[in-house]
Amino acid sequence: MRTLLTLNTGSSSVKFRLFGLAAELPLLAGGKIMDIGGHAVFSAATAGGDAAPVPLAADADHAGAVDAVLAWLEAEGFTVAAMSAAIHRIVHGGERHADPVRLDAAVMDELRGLASLAPLHQAHNLAAVDILGERHPDMPQYGCFDTAFHARHDPLHHLYALPADVRERGVVRYGFHGLSYAWIARRLRDDFPHLAEGRVVAAHLGNGASLCAMRGGRSIDTTMGMTALDGLPMGTRSGAIDPGAVLYMQRELGYSLDAVEDLLYNRSGLKGLSGISNDVKTLFDSNAPDAAFALRYFALRTAQHIGYMAVSIGGMDGLIFTGGIGENAASVRAEILDHLAFLPPFEHHVIAANEERGMALEIVDRYGDLLT
Repeated sequence: MRTLLTLNTGSSSVKFRLFGLAAELPLLAGGKIMDIGGHAVFSAATAGGDAAPVPLAADADHAGAVDAVLAWLEAEGFTVAAMSAAIHRIVHGGERHADPVRLDAAVMDELRGLASLAPLHQAHNLAAVDILGERHPDMPQYGCFDTAFHARHDPLHHLYALPADVRERGVVRYGFHGLSYAWIARRLRDDFPHLAEGRVVAAHLGNGASLCAMRGGRSIDTTMGMTALDGLPMGTRSGAIDPGAVLYMQRELGYSLDAVEDLLYNRSGLKGLSGISNDVKTLFDSNAPDAAFALRYFALRTAQHIGYMAVSIGGMDGLIFTGGIGENAASVRAEILDHLAFLPPFEHHVIAANEERGMALEIVDRYGDLLT
């Protein structure tokens, strides 16, 4: 059977899925390598099997991690020669990429130019493309973008209140987590068709968190903006903050640009509020008052932003939770819903995230005739 490989490469991780290139895109295998650059841990399983640890050099880098994934797949009988394509999650597609694209040299150069807009993600996403291209230059590679689902927003939701000459240089609202929201739109059509054409707010809540206001299965508005820093408080990211506070930190507190970036991306959010961790389970297990406060803060800000999204679509027929927190933290969901109890009745559901299958479906839908 021909196959499709999906890769989601982060700063210290590589997650992969292998799908059969058949009508139902059967999942054949999958796994992840975590803590790359530290004590790397590789676990993987074939479909129906239990995830098991796989030997890997503790000091493996991203190239070693990609090599390990391919070697493990080969050992399980899934050859590189049978792979019709590799599909990569890429966070930022800029203003040009509203759809998946074949990753050639020109596109890669363009995407590298967007790295400053997604400093936690973009360079690492693209590194896997380069590594795989060096190992297997004849394998087609495609990119699916987290910004693409939001790419056709009306200017009312796309622009900042800034002068035209600044906006024309790319300072606009892009939005992220689009692969997750595209998957939700698919699941709504299949599982909740009465909501699919209605007004839905989708909440992707995890270490990265955002909301998307959808009407008729299309993104109308979202909480993230030019970068993946805006909107909700997240695991280590601040979310929305007064721009004047950033200026104050630089002018009065002596923070450099790099120090402000590190503060807002890596030391804020649940981690900054609690002073303990960005891990929700750790916060739940803690008796520290600041841990409980951080979770209450997250729930309140999420509910407030849900109201903001509902305004953009003229009400809310359904609220969908997804992501690590959205799917697994029932008490956080309950607190968010408590804050929204004053609203007219609406449905609420949990839909498990599955960006990898969504990516594979997008490529088959658009490029299926080229996949042999």
